[in-house]
Amino acid sequence: MKQIKVVGQKILSGNIEISGAKNSAVALLPAAILSDEVVIKNVPSISDVRALEDILSYLGADVYKEGNKLTINTKKVKNIQITEDFSNMLRASYYFMGSMLARFKEVQIAFPGGCKIGERPIDIHLAGFEKLGVKIKKEDNTYILKADKLIGSEITLPFPSVGATVNVLLAATKAEGKTIIRNAAKEPEIGNLIDFLISMGAKIKGRDTDTLEIEGVKKLTGGCVQVMADRIEAGTYILAGVMTGKDLKISNMNPNHLTSLINLLKEMGANIKVFDDYVIASKSEFLKPVSVTTEVYPGFPTDLQQPLTSFLILANGTSYIKENIYENRFQNVSYLKQMGADIEIDGDTLTINGPKELIGGVVTTSDLRAGAALILAALVAKGTTTIKEVKYVLRGYGNIVNKLTNVGGEIVLEDV
Repeated sequence: MKQIKVVGQKILSGNIEISGAKNSAVALLPAAILSDEVVIKNVPSISDVRALEDILSYLGADVYKEGNKLTINTKKVKNIQITEDFSNMLRASYYFMGSMLARFKEVQIAFPGGCKIGERPIDIHLAGFEKLGVKIKKEDNTYILKADKLIGSEITLPFPSVGATVNVLLAATKAEGKTIIRNAAKEPEIGNLIDFLISMGAKIKGRDTDTLEIEGVKKLTGGCVQVMADRIEAGTYILAGVMTGKDLKISNMNPNHLTSLINLLKEMGANIKVFDDYVIASKSEFLKPVSVTTEVYPGFPTDLQQPLTSFLILANGTSYIKENIYENRFQNVSYLKQMGADIEIDGDTLTINGPKELIGGVVTTSDLRAGAALILAALVAKGTTTIKEVKYVLRGYGNIVNKLTNVGGEIVLEDV
């Protein structure tokens, strides 16, 4: 088991370079199945990526790593069941449903794992597959999906689900005829995937809109893509900068992907300066309280709700956060209260009274973004905070200890 120890109230100054996006990489690697050989650059060094590499190797792919570049050869990939041992490694293992269906017209996969942040049923994914002609059976914990052939269809998603959009998009690339996905998710990570698929020869229109048109092709070849900068990682470090920074530079990012956060911080009076591909953030002495609702892109991202909660403890007055996406994403709150925060939960809404002084202690992460929230709280807390079960944090924040240490943080990763 790994834990992180943080000595609080250190000033962060210098440059943090943002890595490739977790939420993009976890879709790009399964998409490699669609072609014989692909190159993916700027791949983040996180455990979710390593889990996907293991699944690809298990299926028969050859994965070559050179720095942050992956070359994936899938000529020897076999249509074998993705067992629970593999699917439980991460939620995004379910993207192999779409890519394996496109390649083999069949896939068997155990129900995927991931952070326990609420109900995340795959009904929308399965309904989309059925529209493409897929027959679905469930035996115990395993889904068996088969199609004589994939046939293009018009599919309207009841909710702009990122996962369902990705999965249906992957399957539709090799379906016969045209597929139209309406009410599709518009996250930048989907645009990154579309760029990758087009580089393989896929015919897709509607990038960055809620209507995608896919003209199926018989074969996809080659393919090269650079993983976009991780907007959630960038947002987390921007929050760290306004909590305890002095001209902290967050670079190699696209501020346009974080408009909702940046506008919110400006509304609060946070000390940030925004440039074309970086942001400079400094500790802000007086912060106005705000009300925030998580929404699908381009609204405020649910993945930044928990880190934002730690930040709002420092605001002068009462702030509110309404969580619209996941119903179990407040598991960090009890530990923040233990550290001195004044937060109340009422259904899907948090009431945060500030400012409050935080005191270090022993806390435990429950999921990826809760872990990031606790690290932010630890950075401003008095004394030392020990954060247990940080395996969740390592799923999505590459080299987080080194990045914070290099800008003045006092933080160590320990095996216990």
